[in-house]
Amino acid sequence: MDLIRLEGAGGSVIVRIAGKQSADRASGADGLVGEILVDTAFVRGSIAAEVFPDDLTEWQEALDALDCGEDIGWREGKRPTELLIGLDEDGERAHVTVTDRSASPTSVTITVDLPDTWFDDAYHRLELVQQAWPLDDARG
Repeated sequence: MDLIRLEGAGGSVIVRIAGKQSADRASGADGLVGEILVDTAFVRGSIAAEVFPDDLTEWQEALDALDCGEDIGWREGKRPTELLIGLDEDGERAHVTVTDRSASPTSVTITVDLPDTWFDDAYHRLELVQQAWPLDDARG
């Protein structure tokens, strides 16, 4: 199931969730396992990603900010892999940067169209993931 799907003529960035994992001993929170995929004519790659309850909350807040025309950083400084989205002045195109600060210290930026219908779809994807794999946050 795709939590995030940004795609257009320039390529795509997808955060795909594969399932739920048991509570992590270090954090005490349930998590989701998946991957972040980048696909362009020039670059293609993926990296494993864990998504925790606070990541889903932060994605909801990021969607709200994007919908108001603000640039966002999702998981910025909190996880090894982060997603930054900057909007053109007209708000119709997004510059999406995926940064891996762990194994490969690499960043990739692609530009995608961001039609108004994207926001309804993005909120719907978040809701579907939350319904399919409810997470318990043992940290409170």
